[in-house]
Amino acid sequence: MADDHAYQKTAESAINRHKERGHYDHDTVHAIFNSTPVAHVSFVPDPANPVPVVLPMIARIGTFPGPGSDGEPAVYVHGYVSARMFRPTTGRVSSDQNDDDQGFPVCIAATKIDNLVLALTPFNHSYDYRSAVVHGTATLLQPGTKAAPQNRDELLWAMKLITDVVAPGRWDNCRVPPDESEIASTRILKVRIRTASAKVRDSGVKDDAKDLKDAETVRRVWTGVIPYVETLGTPVPAETNGVAAVPGYITEHVKSHNEKARAGLVDEEGGLVSKVKMLFGS
Repeated sequence: MADDHAYQKTAESAINRHKERGHYDHDTVHAIFNSTPVAHVSFVPDPANPVPVVLPMIARIGTFPGPGSDGEPAVYVHGYVSARMFRPTTGRVSSDQNDDDQGFPVCIAATKIDNLVLALTPFNHSYDYRSAVVHGTATLLQPGTKAAPQNRDELLWAMKLITDVVAPGRWDNCRVPPDESEIASTRILKVRIRTASAKVRDSGVKDDAKDLKDAETVRRVWTGVIPYVETLGTPVPAETNGVAAVPGYITEHVKSHNEKARAGLVDEEGGLVSKVKMLFGS
């Protein structure tokens, strides 16, 4: 990294088309990832048979604050112990496992759509969007056993980080901590970020001068943007629910999420990027 607040540009991460849309600072990359419900993780399960796989997952960027932390942000992904991405041999050249596991390379992408952009010609139609891509090395945080636990502080911290994606405060309002069978059946993949970048389009309609000079087309074809807003609905209790009223942390999350979604991400002073950091930054 060039400094504490930006990822170094590399051949993997550099934005080549529309370079003006590229961002490499931590705040923008992390805000996009941490406001996107689903990220897509790309990897090669078997280097001997290099067929890539892409999986939709919940992924969050955070910096583990506990003992043994290197203070660097990482991407945390969780899944079931038998899932292909969480097997000890996945992505490794050798099946021999040891305490010095170097992990395997992954690429993770997250995208949010803000507007549907309708121009005079199909060629100039587009989205206003925010996207971020991370390249890094994934390793398993092995939990060990009850008698000989491993990585438990970081595991539980990562589980809380990911659980609270559903609703902030959800972890503390559930039956926790997880029991030993739950820990044994769950795996956390920690991706150390090697390089990352974000790309943001917030320019709305961009028509060609030749089309704007065509008065008949301008009169006939509506142009503009359609805001793409993702909102949360009214919480619906499960058949087995035993709590009379929806807890305040849930109703507050729904209210806060919907207010942010409807706020209009393009502001006159700072533009989309500054608004994204303000609304969704961690």
